[in-house]
Amino acid sequence: MNARLAITLFFCATPLLAQAPAAAVVHSSDLGFSYSVPSDWEAVDARTTLPGVQEQVTKNAATEEEKKGIACVQIALTARHGEPASVMVVMALPFDCFGQVMTDKDLPGFAEGASEGLKSSFDFSDPVFGSYSLGSHSMWIERAKGNPKDHPELKYTVEITCSLLKKSAVCWMAMAANEAALRTFENGAVALDGDAQPALVPVSSFDKKPGS
Repeated sequence: MNARLAITLFFCATPLLAQAPAAAVVHSSDLGFSYSVPSDWEAVDARTTLPGVQEQVTKNAATEEEKKGIACVQIALTARHGEPASVMVVMALPFDCFGQVMTDKDLPGFAEGASEGLKSSFDFSDPVFGSYSLGSHSMWIERAKGNPKDHPELKYTVEITCSLLKKSAVCWMAMAANEAALRTFENGAVALDGDAQPALVPVSSFDKKPGS
């Protein structure tokens, strides 16, 4: 998986974080996964703004592969809570649209690219990395301190975890303003290709380093 493409795809999510809340959170996707968010988190409807963001980002795409990936990306869930807002975003790249099925060897490049994409909007510090498994699915994870470039006085914990499913590559991202929001993100029940797990991020997720 081209890392530059992954960067471009994940960049699509960043301008959507401040949209007005919608009526309900979408918890599942026909791409093979579901994710549970507490009812007091408000959903954000990204469907009306994503096409415009995709068009803008496509102008800077260097290859036809990047352009195709940008056109295929889906935002399965965006939710926010509190003030300053903590935000969760779940993004997916369907393989049937993209025309390429990724394997586990592609996961690190895709996930690292997703992380790099956020650096256009955040200053990161003290990053830590890990890898773990949810059932038969390999997961890559990064956690770092983050300050929005346009509001450096705000302090967040940014966490990203990604996996490859049968139908898509998926990344879950949290921009957590406090410890409670981070734990809510990590403790969300998830199902991957029908395999139900009690939490997206187990407490031992950083015990194993990627590639070890």
